[in-house]
Amino acid sequence: MTTLGTPLSPTATRVMLLGSGELGKEVLIALQRLGVETIAVDRYEHAPGQQVAHHARTIAMSDPAQLRALIEAESPMLVVPEIEAIATPVLEELEAQGLVRVIPTARAARLTMDREGIRRLAAETLGLPTSPYRFCDSLAELQASIDGADGKAIGYPCIVKPVMSSSGKGQSRIDGPADVSRAWDHAMAGGRVSHGRVIVEGFIDFDYEITQLTVRSVGERGDVETSFCAPIGHVQVSGDYVESWQPHPMAPRALERAREIAEAVTDNLGGLGLFGVELFVQGEQVWFSEVSPRPHDTGMVTMATQWQNEFELHARAILGLPVDTTLKSPGASAVIYGGVDAAGVVFDGVDAALRVPGTELRLFGKPESFTKRRMGVALAHHEDVERARELAKRAAAQVRPRAA
Repeated sequence: MTTLGTPLSPTATRVMLLGSGELGKEVLIALQRLGVETIAVDRYEHAPGQQVAHHARTIAMSDPAQLRALIEAESPMLVVPEIEAIATPVLEELEAQGLVRVIPTARAARLTMDREGIRRLAAETLGLPTSPYRFCDSLAELQASIDGADGKAIGYPCIVKPVMSSSGKGQSRIDGPADVSRAWDHAMAGGRVSHGRVIVEGFIDFDYEITQLTVRSVGERGDVETSFCAPIGHVQVSGDYVESWQPHPMAPRALERAREIAEAVTDNLGGLGLFGVELFVQGEQVWFSEVSPRPHDTGMVTMATQWQNEFELHARAILGLPVDTTLKSPGASAVIYGGVDAAGVVFDGVDAALRVPGTELRLFGKPESFTKRRMGVALAHHEDVERARELAKRAAAQVRPRAA
């Protein structure tokens, strides 16, 4: 039986989020609706989640000493990593000492914080189908991996990504030798931390890619159950999601295989919570791409499509509460970019956007805008998913951030 306390009292159930962007903000809201006392941590002040949490803390989460000191001072019941750039060895140490429970587990946080850990787990330990790949520590190694100096060429075209990054940062496609140096430099500039290591992946000519949101929660008999949301289709540009929709139509065998792969990965990672499993699909063939042990950016569409959105599912699951992944309505999301480099931007066209039938907006409240920074999202619901996509994009286009 789960018991929840009262915020800001001796009985409080205290949860700390490490990373408080737009996804963390929605998790914090979902937790607060269940009476949880929340602590929002980020590397910069006034992050979106810090604006709604009971407590806001600003530290360098990749600094082991700072991270340990904060967790020991706050004594949360749960620590919930929401970004990749975290000193995960500290989380493993504190979890091993029984001082805190990490979501989903400290091991899962370590394995998924960079692309190397999770790719080796999926391909080499679990034997799941993935694109061909190599890890490279220099431009010379990258070129050799593409050319096949050891007789195993990745070849062209291929995709290069930093081992640690988010939202497509540092990712690029290489179509020929002239692109290699540029791709290396782009990866070095786009990584979450100065890591100097990339993954190069052979190109899969897939029909589409999906996010399979997968939830590990406590069942009625006290055992861990796995449940799935309807598959989410999405469009990415340079690795960054720009629109998503749910449900994405799939052949029955492809959907079955996608869920088998998602369950295999999440069972191995263990713990409780929602996972965003990214997959490539061609016909009935499915390849594993990546997994995030937390709500996924493409899953923001669930705020318009599900009775319990991905943030509510995550909050419920990590607290040991029952979940419901039922689809309420087909729908779609479209990103609203900053368009300008400025602090404290204002948003024109909000009224026009909300006049588009069946739409909602989420403006994230980020204190600083960049040209390609996500500043909000438009959501739409409609019984026809293609119509929902049109509505979401139309609403997003109405919102125009500008310098004050």
